[in-house]
Amino acid sequence: MEILSVLGIFAPLFSHRVWVSAQVLLLGAILAPGKRTITAILRVMGLSEAVNFQTYHRVLNRAVWSSLAASRIVLIHILAVFAPTGWLVMGLDDTIERRRGQKIAAKGIYRDPVRSSDSHLVKASGLRWLSLQLLVPIPWAQRTWGLPFLTVLAPSERYHQAQGRRHKRLTDWARQMLTQVRRWLPTRAIVVVADSSFATLELLAALVKLPTPVHMVTRLRLDAQLYQPAPPRAPGTLGRPRKVGPRLPGLKALIDNPYTPWQTVVMEDWYGHGDYTLEIASSTAVWYHSGRPPVPIRWVLIKDPKRRFETQALLCTDVSTEPIQISTWFRLRWQVEVTFAEVRAHLGVETQRQWTDKAILRTTPALLALFSIVTALADQLQKQQPFTLPKTIWYHKTLPTFADALALVRQRLWQLKTFQMSMHEPEMVKVPVDLFNTWSDLLCYAA
Repeated sequence: MEILSVLGIFAPLFSHRVWVSAQVLLLGAILAPGKRTITAILRVMGLSEAVNFQTYHRVLNRAVWSSLAASRIVLIHILAVFAPTGWLVMGLDDTIERRRGQKIAAKGIYRDPVRSSDSHLVKASGLRWLSLQLLVPIPWAQRTWGLPFLTVLAPSERYHQAQGRRHKRLTDWARQMLTQVRRWLPTRAIVVVADSSFATLELLAALVKLPTPVHMVTRLRLDAQLYQPAPPRAPGTLGRPRKVGPRLPGLKALIDNPYTPWQTVVMEDWYGHGDYTLEIASSTAVWYHSGRPPVPIRWVLIKDPKRRFETQALLCTDVSTEPIQISTWFRLRWQVEVTFAEVRAHLGVETQRQWTDKAILRTTPALLALFSIVTALADQLQKQQPFTLPKTIWYHKTLPTFADALALVRQRLWQLKTFQMSMHEPEMVKVPVDLFNTWSDLLCYAA
């Protein structure tokens, strides 16, 4: 069975006894609607009467296996399916998992990025996760999706103080994650798109100095201090070498400068507005602030002639990249937010009830990675059985979404059960009693 063969790539992570239980959890997490608790998974797998139910809990809170090794397997697999060659575009962003409970020690209070705005601040209590996703075009969906493969917990400073540990900021976690990915993929060209939270000189300089650089595309402050490169050092000159040359005019001053060379471009599918006309200006510079490392960048100013949004600036640490390519890459960042919404709606993120530290560290990253696994499985299945999109008189769906991909995988998994055709009634299907009872329980107790 093709699905079980794909899931078998995770078998080396576990001992034989643990792998038997891990398969049940993995398949049950795909099949279960609503909450992704262990009990819900056991019900959908027909194991409501299993007396050793605690064995499945121990896969998450006690068994010995590596989430980091699982992340590498997910990455290698989705690369083989969707991006075997060429540039790798990755999205990096954090999200809040709203969790309650006194025993969840790592929870904190953070700004809610979904409900907050520039004029209204909303805080949320929960766990903060930093997710790295591969941004690749999905052929049958005809759009780019964000496929999570590496997710880490980034607790608050208060939590680290209570634990007596050194606090690690989001940028510190990002540096470690991207350095790890570079070790996994030493030869692939990688560009990472992120929001302004990751536009720090320390992070950019650390990624550029890697043996094979990891380039970043982020927003750039309009008041950033930009300089010319340092002039060549004359032989015999004493003292420390200069880091930068003369300072350049600020980006804010270039917006209204009549001598700024604006270029008119048409961006395809610009944030749902279709083909959109923009004006861009770009050049190279060295971004530097006293006490921090200088970083050569290419900056891009984007101005809307229709004035629907304010002029903004982007940066890219690969100075040879074309401005239009930088804008195209940065636009893909919003697919990360789409993935966060999908895993909450269809994979039960925020519904799990684990409270031990080890189980928390494993469950949410596993559910996010399940999004990528289901997408890869659906890509394989749709080559044999094309998508059958739901149709109603009031709505005609033209392209499959993740809900359709999940439905296709679920349908194939349910077909593993034995179905028998009636000899006298060809249109009648005999369903096994245990499978019928499982479906009945799912429908009766569906929220």
